[in-house]
Amino acid sequence: MSEPTIDPNQLRRRLEEALLYLRIEEISDRRMELEDLVAKPDFWDNTEQAKKLSQELSEITEDLQLFNQLSTNIDDAETLLELSKEEDDPSIIEEALTLLTETNKAFDELELRSLFTGEHDESDAVCYIQSGEGGTEAQDWAEMLLRMYQRWADQKGFSFEITAVSEGTEAGISSAEFIVSGRRAYGMLQSEHGVHRLVRISPFNKQANRHTSFASMHVVPFFEQVSEEILIDETELRIDTYRSSGAGGQHVNVTDSAVRITHLPTGVVVSCQNERSQHQNKDRCMQMLSARLLDLERKQREDEIANISGENKNVGFGSQIRSYVMQPYQMVKDLRSNHEVGAVESVLNGEIDSFMEAYLRWSRSESTDI
Repeated sequence: MSEPTIDPNQLRRRLEEALLYLRIEEISDRRMELEDLVAKPDFWDNTEQAKKLSQELSEITEDLQLFNQLSTNIDDAETLLELSKEEDDPSIIEEALTLLTETNKAFDELELRSLFTGEHDESDAVCYIQSGEGGTEAQDWAEMLLRMYQRWADQKGFSFEITAVSEGTEAGISSAEFIVSGRRAYGMLQSEHGVHRLVRISPFNKQANRHTSFASMHVVPFFEQVSEEILIDETELRIDTYRSSGAGGQHVNVTDSAVRITHLPTGVVVSCQNERSQHQNKDRCMQMLSARLLDLERKQREDEIANISGENKNVGFGSQIRSYVMQPYQMVKDLRSNHEVGAVESVLNGEIDSFMEAYLRWSRSESTDI
């Protein structure tokens, strides 16, 4: 049998790169700090803080174990290759090749992590879907997007919390707000921010005409605590309470304690209707409002920099990012990365990881070209 085509020395170099982008030395120190905190008798006195730190410790431990396992795999493969030179046993080389192949694939997946370089990429995400013009068609498309993201979150093992839904007039939804919780949820979902276009034969038109619908997706990082970076003056808020009454109640629990908060200076509106009490709904709204205002402030700074430098990039909210064509052919295409997939139904069933990866790689190439 021929020698393995994957060079262990190449994997060693990839391991050295992982040492940097996983921040192994930094998180090793942090794990010791967290383990000391967890061991304290009063650790669980503050339940929310304890949960947050426990989650951080779990994620750090997972990274360190993965790094150590990759290092062990390379050591084992090198040992097997040395052994194969001493013994005339093809099964030893076969075992080494299998180990090298598995390790190489693990590095391919791991290196996606190096694409998450944003300040809030590890955060949960607050998402808002809004149907575009087109009445029932657009509202049905907005609900299809909501279902797509819910299925994607389920496949990733993420929490998916719908905080508010405005039902459509005949079908679908006019808008929906939801929070996706899971490691790097925002880092992945930032690829979905923008306008999504659907082309299909209308199910609401007797003539079976081809119809184009639009819906927008807005994504910002979520903060469990109201961010200290944003000062919210409660005198600048209009707080309305109402009864949540979605058509059929298929999306959220019907309560008498729904809350809508309008930030008067900016016009930003957030709402929550699925917590048990009005107080809880208000707290959730303040968290989402903080996230939206922080994102708005960040975008304003970016726009100012772009104006000063003469850039004219139309990449903000409102720009079309992806087309989903069901008729006259089957194709989903991202208009930024040019990544495309022919299996439209699979994409609508939540298989959108390839689009997220393509966006991250495109975004990195764009930033390095500037």
